[in-house]
Amino acid sequence: MEILRVENLCKIYGKGENEVRALDGVSLSVELGEFVAIIGPSGSGKSTLLHILGGVDKPTSGKVFMNGKDVYSQSEEELAVFRRRQVGLIYQFYNLIPVLNVTENMTLPVLMDGREINTDRLKELIDTLGLNGREEHLPNQLSGGQQQRVSIGRALMNAPAVVLADEPTGNLDSRNSQEIVDLLKLSNKKYNQTLIMITHDENIALQADRIIAISDGKITRDEVIRK
Repeated sequence: MEILRVENLCKIYGKGENEVRALDGVSLSVELGEFVAIIGPSGSGKSTLLHILGGVDKPTSGKVFMNGKDVYSQSEEELAVFRRRQVGLIYQFYNLIPVLNVTENMTLPVLMDGREINTDRLKELIDTLGLNGREEHLPNQLSGGQQQRVSIGRALMNAPAVVLADEPTGNLDSRNSQEIVDLLKLSNKKYNQTLIMITHDENIALQADRIIAISDGKITRDEVIRK
């Protein structure tokens, strides 16, 4: 079942001689529960694509459909709700709130959405992420790998339709990197969550169901690795 569809997506920055075409006619479709790795050189348009998929950056032209709904036909208020409820964003830099503990950082999106915390889901995520005993720790009391686990928990707390990860292992050593990828793969399978990940690491990309390569704002390769 298709969960995400992109039609002829373009993103242009600047004008005239300063015009940069970050995305140039990108079209793709992603199935529910699929794990997609996006690869490509720096400046190829990978992060721009991810931000547009997540409702963070509007396209110059083209369409993005999530669960059949045109994302950018929504009002700003509806778009904000879409970002909170339908998308889980994970970045290379953990972006945790320094004065909030592990539990508070993980549940912040739910509270900002004015909803009650699902304590069963919170407990399950803390167990799955190996954060037991650290619920009251502040970010500066955690290792880099643990901080990234918290950011994953925050992204999954609202049970989003799609998880978008932008170089989530970029700040970690090889052991912690594989642990983070394993956790994302686990959430992908356990919760049947669609996972789209940008990575420069070929070994990580090869663990995905599908690899999409982008260069100069265009898709140059779209290959299914496993079904």
